Amino acid sequence: MIFNKLSLLFLATFSLSACAQSNHTQANDIPTTQSNLSAEQKQQLQQLLEKTKKNLIFIQGGSYMMGDYGPTTRADGLPYDSHGDSKPLHKVTLSDFSLSATKATYADFDIYTSVTGQKPVGNFDKYSISDRIPVVAAGVNWQQARSYCQWLGQQLNRKMDLPTEAQWEYAARNRGQEVLYATDNGKIEEERNIWSFEQREKSEEKFRVYGHIAELQQFPPSPLGLYDMVTDNFEWMLDWYSSDYYKKSPEHNPQGPATGTLRVVRSRLPDDGQNMTMIGNGLTVRRNAKDPVADPERVQWAKETPESTVDFNINNSVRCAANH
Repeated sequence: MIFNKLSLLFLATFSLSACAQSNHTQANDIPTTQSNLSAEQKQQLQQLLEKTKKNLIFIQGGSYMMGDYGPTTRADGLPYDSHGDSKPLHKVTLSDFSLSATKATYADFDIYTSVTGQKPVGNFDKYSISDRIPVVAAGVNWQQARSYCQWLGQQLNRKMDLPTEAQWEYAARNRGQEVLYATDNGKIEEERNIWSFEQREKSEEKFRVYGHIAELQQFPPSPLGLYDMVTDNFEWMLDWYSSDYYKKSPEHNPQGPATGTLRVVRSRLPDDGQNMTMIGNGLTVRRNAKDPVADPERVQWAKETPESTVDFNINNSVRCAANH
């Protein structure tokens, strides 16, 4: 058992180290749309592209103070975020960009994988397949997320990619304003602009699943027109993660460290308002990081529990950006 754990750790470390050697701005191989699509596939592809264009929200660039602004704005001088990596507050200036109003669903990804000849995303067995609902946010790893965005950009002749962490926070805060939660009014109001626990349970009953799922667009969007920025799955960012990056971030269009082992994620897995406000999850300034492929600890757990099949990225999703 010890040997297996060490072997797994070595393989995971080797894989991540190899991944970390390349700069994240380097062009990746973008999946190719097949030339022999059926009439149905062509129609589905056109629908996905039209949906993507319609959902891209233009966001005028500008400057803002990125990070936890609590110490400079609160009367008591305390931070809003208990995590140290959202400090220090620092100036960021961004160019114009667009951001998708919604996270990509399994239905979206099924069209993408179908027309590019790939396997459908998601690792489910006969017991958990019920969680793979077309209208919920698709669970994907970092590369799957980025390839999807870049492929969409290729189809639409747009410079599409994952958003940077700075872009995401700027958009979540309504172009860098002092907004704590990316809801329609900057506040958490259960049952009106964010899920309550009881509403989550009703969603589970509706889809006949066990456990919270990322059912999208059930509440009003933010003032910019963005849905589900607070919860309903983490969102992959372009950036590598570093806990002290804010101390050395450049001002203009920062894209994170050149290398790393974890990727930044923003937003939050499916949760309810009371839970989020109690522990600070869902804040616009809250940073998180995930293994870009799969958490080695969860991989090991799955190996030791063969009767259980787990999708390591079921709570990691994507909202694409377009740079201007």
